[in-house]
Amino acid sequence: MSAARYRDDFYYYPPAQPRQARGGIKAQTKRGAFGQSWWARRWIQVLEGFNIGARLGRGRNYARRGQVVSISIAEGEVTAKVQGTRPTPYRVTIQMKTLSPAAWKKVITQLSGQAIHAANLLSGRMPDDIESVFKATGQSLFPAAYRDLLTDCSCPDWSNPCKHIAAAYYLLGEEFDRDPFLIFKLRGMPREKLLELLGAETDVKHEAKVHDGSGASTATGESSPPAEPLPPSAASFWALGDLPDDFAGEAVVPVLAAALPRRLGAFPFWRGAQPFLEEMERTYALASVKGLHAFLGEPESVQAGNGLGNGLSRKIQEKAV
Repeated sequence: MSAARYRDDFYYYPPAQPRQARGGIKAQTKRGAFGQSWWARRWIQVLEGFNIGARLGRGRNYARRGQVVSISIAEGEVTAKVQGTRPTPYRVTIQMKTLSPAAWKKVITQLSGQAIHAANLLSGRMPDDIESVFKATGQSLFPAAYRDLLTDCSCPDWSNPCKHIAAAYYLLGEEFDRDPFLIFKLRGMPREKLLELLGAETDVKHEAKVHDGSGASTATGESSPPAEPLPPSAASFWALGDLPDDFAGEAVVPVLAAALPRRLGAFPFWRGAQPFLEEMERTYALASVKGLHAFLGEPESVQAGNGLGNGLSRKIQEKAV
């Protein structure tokens, strides 16, 4: 046991170091501010604005050390397990005040009334000024006050939030980078339902415009292209025929590696030592080169390292074409 120290007429013990968590979720932000997107930074900014104190900083260190063992996000609630000084991880619960169905209807009506907002959300992007849309309906996307958050932890610390809750806060911020729709989910509106309601509302307004003549009609009035004439004999109709010269397509190495994983975004709560997309870029670059050599029937004379340069990519593309 650590020796007690004497300060200002009170005995206190130095803070104990937490146990190392095996396979914990490490924050991808190793130093500096958390969050790459504006909405993730806004989440952290809101929390830091509540004057929680030094516990938020200790929670940030916990998040970077990988002390959070698991985390799950449901409608209006986050549950997590955080490894502290005791053998059993502490149970953390974060509940966020959800919006009523009537409030969400007003928000969706506002969003569908602005084409740029609807287009961004339907394509999976968060509009830059979406907070103003919520504000116009008397609501808030992010917590307006700390009372909008109800938190609990099984640790013996009487402070609320404790460092274990704060660690979950920071990992949530990074997860918002990957999927901004999780912010809506915490407010009680999952992604699928939001897009469904937003699409339905947008379709209704579009149909109304078409009906009253203020919008473009879907009918173009153009005639369909002429049908291809039938072959002279039934035998030739069912025959395979000659394949076109470009039937196999072009064999090229993509200039941008791991395009599909980039569209899907970062892996949820990635536990690897290196960022997920960096690992995917290296793997896809190596696989592209190997696949091209196999397709062309050539030896693997070109090696892919940590990435595939644009010059090498163009060289292989020219050779393939």
